[in-house]
Amino acid sequence: ESAGGKVVVRGNSGVSMAVGLNWYLRHRCRCNVSLCGSNVNLPRELPEVRPAVRKTAWAKQRYFLNYCCFGYSLPWYDWDQWQQLIDWMALSGVNMPLSVTGQEAVWEAVCRRLGMSDEEISRFLAGPPYLPFQWMGCLDGWGGPLPKTWNARHEALGRQILARQRELGMTPVLQGFTGHVPAALVKKFPDSKFHTIRWIEWQTHLLDPLDPLFAKVAAMWMREQRERFGASRFYAADTFIEMTPPSGDLKYLGDLGRAIYGGMSASDPQAVWVLQTWIFLNQRAYWTQPRIEAFLGSVANERMICLDLSCENRPQWSRTRAFCGKPWLWCNIQNYGNVVGLGGGLRKIAADLFAARKDPNAAALAGLGFVNEGLDYNPVVFDLMYEMAWMDAPPDVDEWIADYAACRYGRDDPDAQAAWKLLLDAAYDGPHRGRPAANSAPTVRRAHGAGRYDNRKLADAWGRLLAAAEKLPRTDALDFDVVNVGRQVLVSHADAAQADIVRAFAARDANAFAAAGERFLRLIDDTDRLVATRPEFLLGRWIADARRWGDTQPERDRLEWNARRVLTLWGEGPAIDDYANKDWSGLLGGYYRTRWQMQLDQAAAELKSGRETDEPAFQKRLRQWMADWSAGRQSFPSEPTGDPVPTARQMYQRYCKQSSGADGGK
Repeated sequence: ESAGGKVVVRGNSGVSMAVGLNWYLRHRCRCNVSLCGSNVNLPRELPEVRPAVRKTAWAKQRYFLNYCCFGYSLPWYDWDQWQQLIDWMALSGVNMPLSVTGQEAVWEAVCRRLGMSDEEISRFLAGPPYLPFQWMGCLDGWGGPLPKTWNARHEALGRQILARQRELGMTPVLQGFTGHVPAALVKKFPDSKFHTIRWIEWQTHLLDPLDPLFAKVAAMWMREQRERFGASRFYAADTFIEMTPPSGDLKYLGDLGRAIYGGMSASDPQAVWVLQTWIFLNQRAYWTQPRIEAFLGSVANERMICLDLSCENRPQWSRTRAFCGKPWLWCNIQNYGNVVGLGGGLRKIAADLFAARKDPNAAALAGLGFVNEGLDYNPVVFDLMYEMAWMDAPPDVDEWIADYAACRYGRDDPDAQAAWKLLLDAAYDGPHRGRPAANSAPTVRRAHGAGRYDNRKLADAWGRLLAAAEKLPRTDALDFDVVNVGRQVLVSHADAAQADIVRAFAARDANAFAAAGERFLRLIDDTDRLVATRPEFLLGRWIADARRWGDTQPERDRLEWNARRVLTLWGEGPAIDDYANKDWSGLLGGYYRTRWQMQLDQAAAELKSGRETDEPAFQKRLRQWMADWSAGRQSFPSEPTGDPVPTARQMYQRYCKQSSGADGGK
């Protein structure tokens, strides 16, 4: 409210007051604070608020972050970056963030107490972007060893993060002991019972829940964590995130649940287990209702919170009897692998979340959250959903998006509003998660990505944003959106060009094949040039952030290997090649384009000679090049190059001015 010539914001916590501030910035000052471009141009005189506005959150818990995000977006973050992220969390209303930075220091201490040598510990701990997968029991050691000072520096960083989150009134979610242990313990404790667990190409070890060593290690874990990071009411533990448990016996599953929770509660009697229910979706055939009930029923309802990770697409609450009465959160996974792409079903999210609130079968729905694998490139989805935590009824999304456009750019503008109406229909009508052609494994025999978007509408939206940019003040938010929407238009044009390549190859038309290939490669080059104007899309920045954590040249080189590998081959492959693919400058021109050039040259030679080439030999050569690039040291710019709006306007003139995007939608 306005009182005594000032704007007064009140709340019952730091987070509540931050939400009030954010409401004022948006609804009175026409500002927008975002992780992807912001508009914080305050008016010269602060607008009044009369009468007073009071809002209460129905969502008791507002959760944020997925373990994977600590690998795909956050592994190289320093304190300055974390401060900005935590401030955004507070403004968005997050009061329950996953906080696992520095867990490697806890494991190092536990391993020492269990008699492991420095060499054994070094072999156990994974490289930085792979650590969160280690905390979920998926792998050990891959990407290691860590730099010598890494653990101590990240223990200190973890304490800073937690102190700021707690200062703002958040209750962080810390790590709980899952039963996953180093392989070295199998020999050190030959009388204990261990299970072997497999995930894709890795093997890990799980202590049997009934073995006395389970409780002993859990106690060590909780003690070492408490000494470093204090206690927290919430503890995350995901023993089988994408793995099949060693037994389907109902008693075993109940014993496992009791052992995991017992490891938390023995140290913290008020502990609440936070469980990612991805297990029930990923291993759906295994997790029958009796097994779900045996596992969840081992813990009292008030001592567990279930995160329904993919409610925007594949909710599990409705098939699990609302997690057997456990409190649960309606979550949106939004992003896999921090892949770059426009998408998010805004209307569906708004409708489905409030439908769940009214459904008597939803039982103990207690809040909402984002469990995105990366920080994502669609700030509009985060803004809508976190604002819905404070709404009593579903919003009219068309009205909401018009207001969003005004806040995003500082004032009402008909072109900006028209652009966002088009984007609502063309991009924010669903997840749109398919992999684009340019970033996919190169082939001339199968089309990738074509038809994911109505590219005519996307191109028209891009044109409207560029028209708005001629009238509106230049803001970081407008620059980002012009580039991000344009990037998607060019990527969709490339999808269409790759489909033309496939058709020409099948028809054995060498001339059409060459023309389609040339257009496809030029689109990759132009997309690289466009995204190079924004810091969010720079491979060089990702690599520079990684290298700064090394103290020696070999350490910095190893960190760069991690930074490159997780984006490309990931493991040894090929099961998850390109899982974390990116429309980033450097990756587009330096990695994806070269792969495609090799493939197109190979196919052109086949068309010219009329003889089929040795495909296995080519794939072997291509894979060796991919591995060499992932281990390479070529430098890429870590700062943006060029002006976003003029560069975008030039690309629009080249590809969309005459066709209005029509050819990209063929």
